[in-house]
Amino acid sequence: MEHLEPRQAYEFLKRSSDALFVDCRSEMEYLFVGHPVGALHVAWNDGPDWEVNPHFVGQVKRLAGTNHTTRPVVLICRSGNRSQEAGAALERAGFTRVYNVVHGFEGELNEEHRRNSVAGWRFEGLPWEQC
Repeated sequence: MEHLEPRQAYEFLKRSSDALFVDCRSEMEYLFVGHPVGALHVAWNDGPDWEVNPHFVGQVKRLAGTNHTTRPVVLICRSGNRSQEAGAALERAGFTRVYNVVHGFEGELNEEHRRNSVAGWRFEGLPWEQC
Protein backbone atom coordinates (compact mmCIF):
# COMPACT_ATOMS: atom_id res chain seq x y z
CA MET A 1 0.00 0.00 0.00
CA GLU A 2 1.21 3.45 -0.84
CA HIS A 3 0.47 6.45 1.33
CA LEU A 4 -0.36 9.82 -0.21
CA GLU A 5 -0.77 13.22 1.39
CA PRO A 6 -4.17 14.74 0.53
CA ARG A 7 -2.82 17.04 -2.19
CA GLN A 8 -0.79 14.16 -3.68
CA ALA A 9 -3.93 12.01 -3.72
CA TYR A 10 -5.89 14.77 -5.44
CA GLU A 11 -3.21 15.13 -8.13
CA PHE A 12 -2.99 11.34 -8.52
CA LEU A 13 -6.77 11.13 -9.02
CA LYS A 14 -6.65 13.91 -11.64
CA ARG A 15 -3.91 12.02 -13.56
CA SER A 16 -5.45 8.55 -13.17
CA SER A 17 -8.87 8.60 -14.78
CA ASP A 18 -9.36 4.88 -14.08
CA ALA A 19 -8.74 5.22 -10.33
CA LEU A 20 -11.55 4.34 -7.95
CA PHE A 21 -11.89 6.80 -5.05
CA VAL A 22 -13.55 5.22 -2.00
CA ASP A 23 -14.58 7.02 1.17
CA CYS A 24 -14.70 4.27 3.80
CA ARG A 25 -16.12 6.30 6.71
CA SER A 26 -19.55 5.67 8.19
CA GLU A 27 -22.65 6.65 6.26
CA MET A 28 -23.36 9.51 8.68
CA GLU A 29 -19.85 10.93 8.28
CA TYR A 30 -20.10 10.69 4.50
CA LEU A 31 -23.52 12.36 4.37
CA PHE A 32 -23.35 14.95 7.15
CA VAL A 33 -19.68 15.85 7.57
CA GLY A 34 -19.14 15.92 3.82
CA HIS A 35 -16.93 13.98 1.44
CA PRO A 36 -14.44 14.57 -1.35
CA VAL A 37 -16.02 15.30 -4.71
CA GLY A 38 -16.04 12.10 -6.76
CA ALA A 39 -15.59 9.73 -3.81
CA LEU A 40 -17.90 6.73 -3.65
CA HIS A 41 -19.06 5.51 -0.27
CA VAL A 42 -18.32 2.00 1.02
CA ALA A 43 -18.19 1.89 4.83
CA TRP A 44 -15.33 -0.06 6.40
CA ASN A 45 -17.34 -0.14 9.61
CA ASP A 46 -20.55 1.60 10.59
CA GLY A 47 -22.91 2.11 13.49
CA PRO A 48 -24.59 1.08 15.58
CA ASP A 49 -22.17 -1.76 16.43
CA TRP A 50 -19.10 -0.45 14.54
CA GLU A 51 -18.06 -3.94 13.46
CA VAL A 52 -16.08 -4.31 10.25
CA ASN A 53 -18.33 -4.51 7.20
CA PRO A 54 -18.04 -8.17 6.08
CA HIS A 55 -19.03 -7.12 2.55
CA PHE A 56 -16.46 -4.33 2.17
CA VAL A 57 -14.08 -6.18 -0.17
CA GLY A 58 -16.92 -7.52 -2.29
CA GLN A 59 -18.51 -4.09 -2.59
CA VAL A 60 -15.23 -2.52 -3.69
CA LYS A 61 -14.67 -5.37 -6.16
CA ARG A 62 -18.06 -4.66 -7.74
CA LEU A 63 -17.26 -0.96 -8.05
CA ALA A 64 -13.79 -1.68 -9.45
CA GLY A 65 -15.09 -4.06 -12.11
CA THR A 66 -13.33 -6.89 -13.89
CA ASN A 67 -9.87 -5.36 -13.53
CA HIS A 68 -10.25 -4.96 -9.76
CA THR A 69 -6.85 -6.44 -8.96
CA THR A 70 -4.94 -3.87 -11.03
CA ARG A 71 -7.24 -0.84 -10.95
CA PRO A 72 -5.92 1.88 -8.63
CA VAL A 73 -8.05 2.23 -5.49
CA VAL A 74 -7.61 5.37 -3.38
CA LEU A 75 -9.07 5.12 0.14
CA ILE A 76 -9.93 7.97 2.48
CA CYS A 77 -11.47 8.03 5.96
CA ARG A 78 -11.55 10.64 8.73
CA SER A 79 -7.86 10.63 9.68
CA GLY A 80 -6.19 7.82 7.71
CA ASN A 81 -6.53 4.92 10.15
CA ARG A 82 -9.63 3.09 8.93
CA SER A 83 -8.56 3.54 5.32
CA GLN A 84 -5.25 1.89 6.13
CA GLU A 85 -7.07 -1.12 7.66
CA ALA A 86 -9.45 -1.25 4.69
CA GLY A 87 -6.52 -1.07 2.28
CA ALA A 88 -4.81 -3.99 3.99
CA ALA A 89 -8.01 -6.04 3.56
CA LEU A 90 -8.08 -5.18 -0.15
CA GLU A 91 -4.45 -6.21 -0.54
CA ARG A 92 -5.15 -9.53 1.17
CA ALA A 93 -7.93 -10.02 -1.39
CA GLY A 94 -5.54 -9.51 -4.32
CA PHE A 95 -5.75 -5.78 -5.04
CA THR A 96 -2.28 -4.63 -6.10
CA ARG A 97 -2.66 -0.84 -6.45
CA VAL A 98 -4.02 0.45 -3.15
CA TYR A 99 -3.43 4.00 -1.91
CA ASN A 100 -4.21 5.42 1.52
CA VAL A 101 -4.81 9.15 2.02
CA VAL A 102 -2.86 10.02 5.15
CA HIS A 103 -4.57 12.54 7.45
CA GLY A 104 -7.86 11.56 5.77
CA PHE A 105 -10.74 13.95 5.21
CA GLU A 106 -10.65 15.78 8.55
CA GLY A 107 -7.09 15.31 9.81
CA GLU A 108 -5.87 14.69 13.32
CA LEU A 109 -7.13 16.40 16.46
CA ASN A 110 -5.56 19.72 17.44
CA GLU A 111 -4.79 20.84 21.00
CA GLU A 112 -8.48 21.66 21.57
CA HIS A 113 -9.54 18.20 20.29
CA ARG A 114 -10.97 19.62 17.05
CA ARG A 115 -10.42 18.40 13.53
CA ASN A 116 -9.98 20.29 10.23
CA SER A 117 -7.32 22.57 11.66
CA VAL A 118 -4.10 20.55 11.37
CA ALA A 119 -4.17 18.49 8.16
CA GLY A 120 -6.51 16.58 5.90
CA TRP A 121 -8.47 16.92 2.67
CA ARG A 122 -10.70 19.78 3.87
CA PHE A 123 -7.84 21.58 5.63
CA GLU A 124 -5.94 21.57 2.32
CA GLY A 125 -8.91 23.21 0.59
CA LEU A 126 -9.45 20.34 -1.81
CA PRO A 127 -12.88 19.91 -3.45
CA TRP A 128 -15.57 18.45 -1.19
CA GLU A 129 -19.32 18.51 -0.89
CA GLN A 130 -22.02 17.85 1.65
CA CYS A 131 -25.35 16.12 1.00
